[in-house]
Amino acid sequence: MSLGIAGQAVVLFAVTNVDDIVVLALFFAQGAGHRSTTRNIAAGQYLGFAAILAVAVAAAFGATFLPDEIIPYLGLLPLALGIKSAVQAWRRRADLGDDAKTADKAPGILEVASVTFANGGDNIGVYVPVFATAGAAGMSVYVVVFLALVAVWVAAGRFFATRPVIAKALSRWGHILLPIVLIGLGLLILVEGGAFGL
Repeated sequence: MSLGIAGQAVVLFAVTNVDDIVVLALFFAQGAGHRSTTRNIAAGQYLGFAAILAVAVAAAFGATFLPDEIIPYLGLLPLALGIKSAVQAWRRRADLGDDAKTADKAPGILEVASVTFANGGDNIGVYVPVFATAGAAGMSVYVVVFLALVAVWVAAGRFFATRPVIAKALSRWGHILLPIVLIGLGLLILVEGGAFGL
């Protein structure tokens, strides 16, 4: 039984988090060459995903920390971070000319965590009914599998960011792509959720 649930957990995690690999690869590209990059990204990813799981588990037991009307507004987090990254990239471009990559720094733990949480806010709506029907034992299997797969996702993001062809493209364009992806992600969350009557 728990083996079947573990398999279902793997599929559910992969389907609901496939877009995270792109964001993680961009974060790795942003922090390339900094010692704390992997640690910050892994810690931020775990922190953000643990928050998603905490809300989903609590909601499965009947608590409602995030009303459904609030979830679309989580899109404001990546939108704000994307705008901030775009402004920083623009300033660096003005200061450094074409070599805007030089001034990049490792992404912060809270930056990664907030993007992870905002990006996974809609996942909460998927996880809650699954967790509620799985019962306490089944839910614990889902949580353990999900937390193990976070490490796999971080490794996959790092893997893609360090492939020579991808790394070269991310090195050249990552400082532009990260703000675009974060702004797009934020707008998508806002629009799909119907925030502000969109």
